[in-house]
Amino acid sequence: MIKAIIFDMDGVLVDSEPFHVEIEKQQFELNKLNISDEEHHKYMGVASEVMWQEISKRHSLQHPINELIAQNRNESIRYFSALPEIPVMPGLADLLEELTRKNTPLAVASSSFPEIIDLILEKTGLKKYFSVIVSSQEAGKSKPEPDVFLLAAQKLGISPEDCLVIEDSANGIKAALAAGMRCIAYQGPGTNPAGQKEADAVVTSYEQLKMMI
Repeated sequence: MIKAIIFDMDGVLVDSEPFHVEIEKQQFELNKLNISDEEHHKYMGVASEVMWQEISKRHSLQHPINELIAQNRNESIRYFSALPEIPVMPGLADLLEELTRKNTPLAVASSSFPEIIDLILEKTGLKKYFSVIVSSQEAGKSKPEPDVFLLAAQKLGISPEDCLVIEDSANGIKAALAAGMRCIAYQGPGTNPAGQKEADAVVTSYEQLKMMI
């Protein structure tokens, strides 16, 4: 029985993935790194720390990883703060309103920096719907490890098997399933359907999700 729903943020609540991709591409260029689109795509859904650790190993970087992470955090805060609007996924607000009326506990579990999660949720007006908000940094490990979802369930006071996760990335789906939770993949703009095959179900709209839950 589903007693709580845990949402990823980027690509699920908001159409922010293109912004993150642009920020990271600018950072690659700034640091004279030749990262292919194929390699870049592998880091979708993982925390910045994990991405830079992988890039550092793969490309034998001389840059200190902590400086690259700090640079990414600062550039992300600057970029998102300057945006006049951050697009919320169509139909999401109606779904969240209905779930709130039903007193369904809701959480956000994201690989983004805590400051970025807070900034985006505040700017979009979505923060009021979620009683629990956790980041991979707080959990200690990034997706595809299950830690961020397990921490969200713990803070909600709900058993993992009674939680439903809404995700879009392959790494996020793996993390949700590893946590022992059901997972529905949201196929939004720019989503790679091939990366969603492991999910229990796939939806292409929040109207469709509303009918399922």
